[in-house]
Amino acid sequence: MSSCQHDHQHNHKHDHDHDHDHDHDHAHSHEHAASAVAVVAPPAVLANGSAEAVFLIQKMDCPTEEKLIRDRFKNMAGIDAMQFNLIQRELTVQHRLPSVDSIISTLKALDLDPALKSDTLTGKLTSDDEHANFAIPRRKWLLMAVSGIAAISAEIVAWTSGNETSIFVIILALLAIFTGGLDTLKKGWIALRNFSLNMNFLMSLAVIGAAIIGQWPEAAVVIFLFALAEMIEALSLDRARNAIKGLMAMAPDMATVQAEDGSWQAIATPQVAMGALVRVKPGERVPLDGIVMAGQTTINQAPITGESMPVIKQAGDHVFAGTINERGAFDYQVTALQANSTLSRIIKSVQQAQGQRAPTQRFVDQFARYYIPVVVALAILVAVLPPLLMGVAFYPWLYKALVLLVIACPCALVISTPVTVVSGLAAGAQHGILIKGGVYLEMGRKLKALALDKTGTLTLGKPVVTDTELVTSQNTADLSLLKRQAASLANRSDHPVSAAVAADWKAQKAHDALFDVSDFEALMGRGVKGEIDGQVFYLGNHRMVHEMGICGDELEAQLDALESQGKTTVVLCSTTQPLLVLAVADTVRDTSVEAIAQLRALNIEAVMLTGDNPHTAQAIASKVGITDARGNLLPEDKLQAISEMHAQYGNAGNVGMVGDGINDAPALAKANIGFAMGAAGTDTALETADVALMDDDLRKIPDFIRLSKKTHSVLMQNITLALGIKAIFLVLALTGEATLWMAVFADMGASLLVVFNGLRLLRALK
Repeated sequence: MSSCQHDHQHNHKHDHDHDHDHDHDHAHSHEHAASAVAVVAPPAVLANGSAEAVFLIQKMDCPTEEKLIRDRFKNMAGIDAMQFNLIQRELTVQHRLPSVDSIISTLKALDLDPALKSDTLTGKLTSDDEHANFAIPRRKWLLMAVSGIAAISAEIVAWTSGNETSIFVIILALLAIFTGGLDTLKKGWIALRNFSLNMNFLMSLAVIGAAIIGQWPEAAVVIFLFALAEMIEALSLDRARNAIKGLMAMAPDMATVQAEDGSWQAIATPQVAMGALVRVKPGERVPLDGIVMAGQTTINQAPITGESMPVIKQAGDHVFAGTINERGAFDYQVTALQANSTLSRIIKSVQQAQGQRAPTQRFVDQFARYYIPVVVALAILVAVLPPLLMGVAFYPWLYKALVLLVIACPCALVISTPVTVVSGLAAGAQHGILIKGGVYLEMGRKLKALALDKTGTLTLGKPVVTDTELVTSQNTADLSLLKRQAASLANRSDHPVSAAVAADWKAQKAHDALFDVSDFEALMGRGVKGEIDGQVFYLGNHRMVHEMGICGDELEAQLDALESQGKTTVVLCSTTQPLLVLAVADTVRDTSVEAIAQLRALNIEAVMLTGDNPHTAQAIASKVGITDARGNLLPEDKLQAISEMHAQYGNAGNVGMVGDGINDAPALAKANIGFAMGAAGTDTALETADVALMDDDLRKIPDFIRLSKKTHSVLMQNITLALGIKAIFLVLALTGEATLWMAVFADMGASLLVVFNGLRLLRALK
């Protein structure tokens, strides 16, 4: 059906022509990743020297229109590339023309009614919904009502009178055809003029053929059912489109902003300036990204990160547009304008992701290209050969050929993939899993190994004090005093280990102030020293106590026992003896153990790749259930490890990498699928990763893999449904059992079946 809403847009990096579908070049994808999330006006000239124009085309809602456009533009001088997003009805053209006037005139000649959304030559940039109008006009509904009544009346009159060619029947049939099918006939004529074999042409041919052989009532019913199916399909596909629009609606239109005179005023969110102070009351949504300046509250971040529990926010914490303030009022400073908010980047990424077609979708597109010509050729043979070779009547076989032409419509097959993929992408986004394309969504089910960074991925990335032990010869009554002295020294240092020691004391003894430290000195590579109440103390590492000559067998045993667990040790000493041992370690995330267990249940091997020492790596790995832990790795070593894993698995499965999107960029690029942790508010993570986890929950990776498997399952179901129904009606047509209206009805039913089956994925992670 013409309005199958097939998201047939092409990979925004490579698909310059639908005849040239390139394999996924993962490393290359990261070079252009920034463009996948850009939401501000693009530069005047792209990296390849082209200009870029984006058009909204209300009448481009099916691969038939896409093919028309490609056929007209593929040989047009100055056109470098075209990308299509049929669900959003957008056409992006990269060109080297002095203006876009010739593009617009060509699109108008195809009766496609283009509206220019952005143009890098002129700097024009309209809002995303300035021209968009996906609703079906009331006038069209009225015309369809007239068409339906006329078509049914023609059938009734023909049946009661026994005359299908009476004047009254012909008038009713013509009324049905011109009120319900005029758009189809116009599109069929345009297709004929442009030598394009598409569904509008086939349907027009079938209707005209039915009229020529005197099947007027059937011609009327066929055109009505075809137009009605288009409208029903469009309505059902609105849900896939609304999954994206639902994201857009999460940020409020107005924000309460502090004016220069100190008063608070409500202004439109797009007009809020960078650095403005915004107030959010309980129950309101946060309008823009920012940092809390005053107040404390709990915020539901599920719309952005997918976290199930509200998060406490206080001064210094980040908040994201679209999240929900649950309890206290707070003031925050805006750090990103609306177009650059985390929510806007997520929306843009999901929309761009529709362009990366999954392998199954590429296969279906290629199949459909050859399928229609084959069925059309078969229809011609059915119409011509029996009358010529067997001398039978011409009209019955021509009728069978017309039924075959209707059956040739591949819409149910072609629509099955994009609706399913878009539903999967939207389901992931709603669950805090941002998937950068259908290709990754489908690749996930083939993951066999997953490499994970340690710091910030399996662990929190923030060292904390795990052990506090007196040196055995010390009196236990002095423990609190010694911890306070150690924290006082540590508070003067900016080293992460010292920060952990100071933070531990403050958390436990907030009411006890730290000591004043005089003559403070940092000992490079060893620790710090300072004077407290007239006495000199040292706080340093294993090396320092050795150099001081006070590391006896007793202390050595304590330090070795802690360091063998992968912990970093520091010792508080007087000038003559060690007093207190503290161990600091990066703590494992609460969700890491469960995530690794789920990966193991999915038969995916987890490997830790970290720059930390092997002791620490093995200690953390044993806590989370990983057996293969590799330490002391530089970025290039991690890259080599991914290469070795590729060689190990070959074509048997894909290799993934989980990192922070910055330090692990080479390994993320080398892996088949790169996962970024904690991508909310992080530009680099959104840009470099193929899949971004919007919070720090590793359990989302098993969720992603299950979503990938579910998506593939639904894709296979839809393809089987579409081809199975076609095969059944092909046999019925050849045996003379199928009528024209039955063929249209079956095609409509198949399309709706695959649409609704694909939309089930919207609830796959709930």
